[in-house]
Amino acid sequence: MELMFIGADHEVTGSCHYLRVGDKNMLVDYGMEQGSRAFENCELPVEPALIDYVFLTHAHVDHSGLLPLLYARGFRGQIYATAATCDLCNIMLRDCAHIQMQEAEWKNRKARRSASNEPVEPLYTMEDADGAIRRLVPCDYDSEVTVCDGVKIRFTDIGHLLGSSSIEVWATEDGVTKKIVFSGDIGNYDQPLIKDPKLTAEADYVVMESTYGDRLHGKEKPDYIGELTKILKTTFDQGGNVVIPSFAVGRTQEMLYFLRQIKAERLVKGHEDFPVYVDSPLAVEATGIFQKNEFECFDEEAMELVRQGINPIAFPGLRLAVTSEESKAINFENTPKVIISASGMCEAGRIRHHLKHNLWRPECTILFVGYQAVGTLGRMILEGAKEVKLFGEPIEIRAHVMQLAGMSGHADKNGLLAWLQGFRQKPERVFVVHGEDSVCKLFTECLKIEHGVRAYAPYSGTRFDLQSGSFLYEAEPVALKKKAHGVSDVFARLLASGQRLIAVIHKNEGGANKDLAKFADQINSLCDKWEV
Repeated sequence: MELMFIGADHEVTGSCHYLRVGDKNMLVDYGMEQGSRAFENCELPVEPALIDYVFLTHAHVDHSGLLPLLYARGFRGQIYATAATCDLCNIMLRDCAHIQMQEAEWKNRKARRSASNEPVEPLYTMEDADGAIRRLVPCDYDSEVTVCDGVKIRFTDIGHLLGSSSIEVWATEDGVTKKIVFSGDIGNYDQPLIKDPKLTAEADYVVMESTYGDRLHGKEKPDYIGELTKILKTTFDQGGNVVIPSFAVGRTQEMLYFLRQIKAERLVKGHEDFPVYVDSPLAVEATGIFQKNEFECFDEEAMELVRQGINPIAFPGLRLAVTSEESKAINFENTPKVIISASGMCEAGRIRHHLKHNLWRPECTILFVGYQAVGTLGRMILEGAKEVKLFGEPIEIRAHVMQLAGMSGHADKNGLLAWLQGFRQKPERVFVVHGEDSVCKLFTECLKIEHGVRAYAPYSGTRFDLQSGSFLYEAEPVALKKKAHGVSDVFARLLASGQRLIAVIHKNEGGANKDLAKFADQINSLCDKWEV
């Protein structure tokens, strides 16, 4: 019975943990890394084809975004998640695949205009995303699910995103049962639309995030409506646009919730009928999923509006841009407006076009409403860059750059402590993950010194024996290596295919001799064809 740390260790994105119980191999999340990275992540300890199950905390791509890659490399197990998370992954993983394929196509067009002829392959394709989506198994909150002999799980609402959860895992091996709780991303309290995080009573071991483990959001709940109204009026009076880089799932719907109230109460004097554009096909689809899951996931305040026949995230003047033509037309409309577009960290998607059209205009405002990872374009703009490059063109930043204070889907330090203190007894050990290097260290020290918790912040590759409660291997930080020159994406794909073949061979051990002989002949025939 072993726990191994793979991703988001002393880093914020790329969440992934490996769990072995008996002969079953499991992952908790398999997320994409975003922004710059400080450390190298270790490889999975087994081939993807040997992974039996994935337990998914929520749909954000830093937790789910590599599931199609897992499928492409041979995974054919089941992915357990809440029903709302499955709904969101159905659109988000396809969107990720679309972005991967678009970027590869763009790089290949660029390469054809230069001396480079090295083709670029997307990380995964739409077929891989569809394959991963077919493996999803929807589960209800608060219901125990028997996954296989020796493994039970339960999803608990953690208040971070529609469908987000902490996951309780009961692991039994050799007559010994241990309970491991994976926090996922712990939600902020008193958020619009969704419920507050729900506590868990018992655990032997806890793996918890620490994104904001070194800071507080503020003693009082921010006046989002007042602050947003002030920003809108000031910008509109100047004839400018308010451009909001926003995560298509979660933050966009929260912003619509605030904007509905502002428009309903006609708070922006002189601009009461201002238009709001949501320019993201993904955000449009996600908004529909929010409405579909309102009875299970919405908080009491939002449900009161629903009972009154009011849609909490729709209003007159809301315009949805789906096609590229609709997106382009927004920047030729002179009326002062709100433009909400993805991606939230400005790394891809249509937001980059809106930044190109608005960053250089001093009458406009770029309003950040979510976390900006180190190394992302959003972080650069927020930290005061004077100029950025978009689509190969330098753009001077003259617009007002602002941040909606306290707007976060993550609990702050006090919120993290409140969740951990919800356990009736202190866990045997708490593993601190999903935070920048300095934050992981500070929060771990806080837990140990101020709260008497046996806390540890593992680096990628650390292995822990859950039965004996001892470390099998304590990994040291490994600085990120640059990709070796001349190793193409196509060759990396070929290597991955070879690894998948090895895994498939292992899975057929014990099969009928006749079938194994036929399989061996097919492999040898393929080798004969390609052997030089």
